[in-house]
Amino acid sequence: MRHTHQCLPDGSSLLSTMEMEQEKISLGKEMNPDSASYRCSACHGDEDWSYGNPIRGRAKSRSLSASPALGSTKEFRRTRSLHGPCPVTTFGPKACMLQNPKTIMHIQDPASQRLTWNKSPKSVLVIKKIRDASLLQPFKALCVYLMEENNMIVYVEKKVLEDPAIVNDEHFGAVKKKFCTFREDYDDISNQIDFIICLGGDGTLLYASSLFQGSVPPVMAFHLGSLGFLTPFNFENFQSQVTQVIEGNAAIVLRSRLKVKVVKELREKKGPVLQNGIDENGVLAPGLDKDSPKHMVNYQVLNEVVIDRGPSSYLSNVDVYLDGHLITTVQGDGVIVSTPTGSTAYAAAAGASMIHPNVPAIMITPICPHSLSFRPIVVPAGVELKIMLSPEARNTAWVSFDGRKRQEICHGDSISITTSCYPLPSICFRDPVSDWFESLAECLHWNVRKKQNHFTGEEEEF
Repeated sequence: MRHTHQCLPDGSSLLSTMEMEQEKISLGKEMNPDSASYRCSACHGDEDWSYGNPIRGRAKSRSLSASPALGSTKEFRRTRSLHGPCPVTTFGPKACMLQNPKTIMHIQDPASQRLTWNKSPKSVLVIKKIRDASLLQPFKALCVYLMEENNMIVYVEKKVLEDPAIVNDEHFGAVKKKFCTFREDYDDISNQIDFIICLGGDGTLLYASSLFQGSVPPVMAFHLGSLGFLTPFNFENFQSQVTQVIEGNAAIVLRSRLKVKVVKELREKKGPVLQNGIDENGVLAPGLDKDSPKHMVNYQVLNEVVIDRGPSSYLSNVDVYLDGHLITTVQGDGVIVSTPTGSTAYAAAAGASMIHPNVPAIMITPICPHSLSFRPIVVPAGVELKIMLSPEARNTAWVSFDGRKRQEICHGDSISITTSCYPLPSICFRDPVSDWFESLAECLHWNVRKKQNHFTGEEEEF
């Protein structure tokens, strides 16, 4: 039996504090069928909300002072766990679940996940959407505030400071000298960043995820792009919002990521090789591991892995294995393997259901399948998927990871996918549930329609 849970690795500057009792299921003790009857607070307790009607749509004000989740914890307290109730494992008078004495599963209620710091944060990575003139002023204001008001070390990508508008700004020159810069694929900053601030759209959050292949610092995302489903903060009151995050007063949602391993047959490969041995397509350069007949590269994916037919006019034909067993062959334009976070992206456009990020699951969605009965499915987060070209495939396939590192998959290559133990901790504006439904309403216009008129008194008679 496999059990999964989300956790942050030891040594991270982020802790998920528990405002409520942590549910702990110990499977090491032998169960007595005659034990006392089971009673679960999630089944018998009522949910207690301290403020009135539920909120639909984004709030007009993004001030944190109006946010229950970011204010005093006494103002908003959930008494029912977002997890389902612990299942009863005695069935009738004599049957019970066979217990595994070596397994202990710890579950923390997602509603109780809040940010705190082991030590005060001193360094911040600011990610700005490139080539967007409208973000220059917010970027400058934020960096000045972080450096001068909070005395923080600010990291930015080197190409951000190469923008002519920043280079030619004399008033910003003194601040510009204080930046620490890095280059993607060359410099490792994973152990130098305390938290991340994104300025732009959802793509900035995906880019932040790609920079950290291990533990990810908490991410605060400001909505300054086009869609903003994953960016709950507005920039108008950024000073107070950033201050509360620095003080550790914020709710977080742990967005699960996919751990992807691509194994490829050694083939002659031409092209520029970067400093870390990965070429421009994200493939390990041949010749670096001459003793092995295959080479391998790993990715951490926040949204989805997409396998498609590429430029070929033929349908793609790939086999999908689950924990070593062939479950289906996808014949169509391709297949999407997504996280709950990615279920509202490409997968939603392909007809999949939208899954809340706190649900531990992996979604498999076909792209234009050559079968009317091929519906998207959801599998447990702990399974391992393996995708390979079918022996009958007429052409190769192509794979991309969060829309990046696109590369060709040939016969003999494989893509293994499972849930990563390194989630992306996204800072909430209110709480994980309210933020998600507000994004559904405002960004995707979920279930928006013209309201039906009510009957008049005369019409009711008919």
